[in-house]
Amino acid sequence: MQQFNQQKKMVVAIDIGTTKVVAMAGYKDHNNKIEIKGVGKVESDGVSRGVVINIDRVVKSISEAVAIAQKHIDEPITDVYVGIAGQHIRSLQHRGVLTRNNTLSEISQSDIDALINDMHKLVLPPGDKILHVIPQEYTVDNETVIGDPIGMSGVRMEANFHIITGQQTASNNITRCVSKAGLNIKNITLEPIASAAAVLSEQEKEAGVVLVDIGGGTTDVTIFYEGIIRHTAVIPLGGHVITKDIKDGCKIMIKDAEKLKVKQGCALAEEVLEDRIILIDGLVGREPKQISKINLAKIIEARVEEILEYLSYEIENAGFDPIDLIGGVVLTGGGALLDQIIKSVEYMTGMNCRLGIPSDRLAHGYNEEMTSPKMSTALGLLILGIESEERFEKFALKEGVVNNDTSDKSDNAHSQRTDEDNPSTDSQSFMQKLFNGAKEFFNEPLESDFK
Repeated sequence: MQQFNQQKKMVVAIDIGTTKVVAMAGYKDHNNKIEIKGVGKVESDGVSRGVVINIDRVVKSISEAVAIAQKHIDEPITDVYVGIAGQHIRSLQHRGVLTRNNTLSEISQSDIDALINDMHKLVLPPGDKILHVIPQEYTVDNETVIGDPIGMSGVRMEANFHIITGQQTASNNITRCVSKAGLNIKNITLEPIASAAAVLSEQEKEAGVVLVDIGGGTTDVTIFYEGIIRHTAVIPLGGHVITKDIKDGCKIMIKDAEKLKVKQGCALAEEVLEDRIILIDGLVGREPKQISKINLAKIIEARVEEILEYLSYEIENAGFDPIDLIGGVVLTGGGALLDQIIKSVEYMTGMNCRLGIPSDRLAHGYNEEMTSPKMSTALGLLILGIESEERFEKFALKEGVVNNDTSDKSDNAHSQRTDEDNPSTDSQSFMQKLFNGAKEFFNEPLESDFK
């Protein structure tokens, strides 16, 4: 078994998207950059709007992607970090209160754990489960605390929490697919959080920024402010609906509509300076189809505007004035590659906008495909997986769990970790003390052509 203190611990992440499945294997080098050693990318089959609808097809896609990545690395792939998304994702704000019994002692991590664990007792709609509990601010004896309250003295500790929920069946289906592919899930992470880890800077998260991940089935929105996730939402529209609009509006095949969108599409009709006629091969025995580039842009523009209206609503619903979010909007996902969409975002929201690409986190120059916004989620899952491994190693060494001379002890520690990384586990254990420090977890740097 691989030891925890091995210098280059290989980690594998799997992004199960609406249009593609990506398996990515890599590690962090001595410069704290991500070295990618193997990538497998295949078309996704059996996923609609981020949700598994056909387990056997998804298992096949996962197995194929992992097999491709496996060819580039020496060790077998067994454990993976996986993302979850879809329009079933919801978020809510809740305030927790803890009255401490021992008022003479300092506030410790166990007090914070108790407050966080209490959030898992919330009554949710039938079929929902809590995916993430993210602390916002703490209050100790009516004094607001910026940062962790550990080490302070106080009787009454309160905190505001951002709680992300999803359907139990959606999470179970992802687990089942990965298990049927012969793999073990270390942790399931909300995909927008993973994308943020790949493309956002610490300065942007502190200043206030809106991450918009335009995927194939959905558009994920995450708002950071003062370094903390303040709002998450899923817009049930993505690249596929744009493709379908082109198909219906131009009366062409869906495959041709996707090619048109990628190669000739534009999010702003007024930016099309030359109204060229695009020829699309007709059906057998029929004349080629003639399509105006301006008309194509008008079809795309209408749907992009609808998505951005949803975005504006989510920013307002989160209680933010766009002018307060200095970092503006960061676009990622395959949809971010649509021509003129950055300018469209700036027109619709009044906020500055940039393209979010994951190249800054990579060890050295990679090809254009690897640094594309399409790969943001997969790379983010890999980054969070590596950071999770590092935190476990530090914690295990501190607690004396790792013993290089006793493989059984190490194996037992690894087994404990796998159980506690499962978001559905409610029991309090040594790994919860590590991972329930959710604030640190999410504040650090924590697709189709569309996700």
